[in-house]
Amino acid sequence: MEAGVTHEEKRAWIMLVVSAVAYATYVIIVVGRAEGRPLVDVPYAAALLWTVGGAIAASIAAEIGIGVVTPRASRAKDVRDREIGRLGEHVGQSFVIVGAVAAMLMAMAGWDRFWIANAIYLCFVLSAVLGSIAKVVMYRRGLPQW
Repeated sequence: MEAGVTHEEKRAWIMLVVSAVAYATYVIIVVGRAEGRPLVDVPYAAALLWTVGGAIAASIAAEIGIGVVTPRASRAKDVRDREIGRLGEHVGQSFVIVGAVAAMLMAMAGWDRFWIANAIYLCFVLSAVLGSIAKVVMYRRGLPQW
């Protein structure tokens, strides 16, 4: 990342990359275990929990790494950082709502737990990725002028 990138933009990049890599890893593991079986018969819970936990650990490690590499960088948030953070979170939260509604409808329709859990996980990941993309775009192009 180039010089002049704020700490908050670096955090958005970390969230974007870690979320996408963790989910891709999860999908590869689950699909790899299928071996011709229906996906609902594949053990997924441990892989889901490990990839979520791994993503959390990787995010923490990356933030610590940034702190070690740039120890004098300011961690202070200004008005712009707070506004970008707020707007990015609002953009990302739409997928949390979509996931909750989808999971509720799936449960009411009697769908298998596999699909419900995976819909929720996918929507959490999409929330993190979309929110992070929105933040990075706002850091690069500026806040929208309404």
